Amino acid sequence: MSVTSTVLGTEDSRLRGDTGQAGGAEVLPLGLLTFVLAMLFIANAWGVVDADLATTSAAREAVRAFVESPDEPSAHMFATGAALEAMAGHGRSIDSTTVDISYVGDGGWARCSRVAVTVRHPMPAIRIPVIGGYGHAFDVVATSTEVIDPYRGGLEGEARC
Repeated sequence: MSVTSTVLGTEDSRLRGDTGQAGGAEVLPLGLLTFVLAMLFIANAWGVVDADLATTSAAREAVRAFVESPDEPSAHMFATGAALEAMAGHGRSIDSTTVDISYVGDGGWARCSRVAVTVRHPMPAIRIPVIGGYGHAFDVVATSTEVIDPYRGGLEGEARC
C-alpha cells in the first residue's frame, strides 16, 4: 500500500493548482486583436488592388475617348470625363483623382500621334471599411497609350505611320 499511495499522492500534487497553465481568458483579447489587425491588413491590401483596377480602367477609357473625339478641345474634355466616370463607377472619389493627358513624341492632334493618359488616385495609409481612410501612403498610377487612327475622317494630312 505504501507504493500505491506514494504514486497516487505524487500524481495528485501535480494536478492541483494552475501552475504552468498556458492559455486562459487573458489570451482571448490577444487573439481577437490579432484577428482584427489581420482583417485590417487584408482590407488594405484589397483596397490597393481595387484602386489599381479602377485607375487602369479609367486610363483605358480616357485614352479611348480621346482618340475617338472629333477635335482636340473636345478630346480633352471627353477623356477627362470618361476617366472620372470610370473612377466613380468603381466607387472611388473623383475629387482626389487627377488625369494627365500628353502626346508621346513631337506629334500633336494629328493622324498617327500617340496619346498617353495617366490617372492618379491617392491611397490612404490606413483604410477602415465603412469609416473611411486616414493619411496618405502613396498614389496608385495607371497609364494607357493609343494612336490616333490614321484613316479616320475629319483630320488634315495623310496617314504616315
